[in-house]
Amino acid sequence: MSPTVRLLDEEGKQIGIVTKLEALQKAKELDLDVVEIAASAKPPVAKLIDFKKFKYQEAKKEQEIRKSQKNVGVKEIRLRPFIGQHDFDTRLNKAKEFLADGNQVKLSLFFRGREITRKEFGFDVMKRFIAGLESVRVVREPHLEGKVLGAMVVPDKKKEK
Repeated sequence: MSPTVRLLDEEGKQIGIVTKLEALQKAKELDLDVVEIAASAKPPVAKLIDFKKFKYQEAKKEQEIRKSQKNVGVKEIRLRPFIGQHDFDTRLNKAKEFLADGNQVKLSLFFRGREITRKEFGFDVMKRFIAGLESVRVVREPHLEGKVLGAMVVPDKKKEK
């Protein structure tokens, strides 16, 4: 602990090197707080600020940052190997909405019973679906996990611009 500090005013202009007692007296005169901002410097640097106002402004900045952040989620679209055209189109439109909102889309195509013997139909549906989505980047290519054919797509930022 150093007996002297380099004191700065509210605008950041240097007042000079003063003792801690003088810094506290100066703060009391101006109705401000003394806040140490660089403890490792020789002598330590302290600033005269209204600490409550400072904390309020920091909270406002943090709140503004949180507001501007987008929560990216993973949305799932479930398909079938022998899906009807209308159902296919409906799910395609829903996937486009999810991608427009900035979400990732997980595509899951489920095989039931003997459908697993005709995997090529599932792969065809998946390829048609991915082709129907404009401006997407395939993160995970269609691959079989047991009786589920899965893929992952995200909105492609390069194609949007």
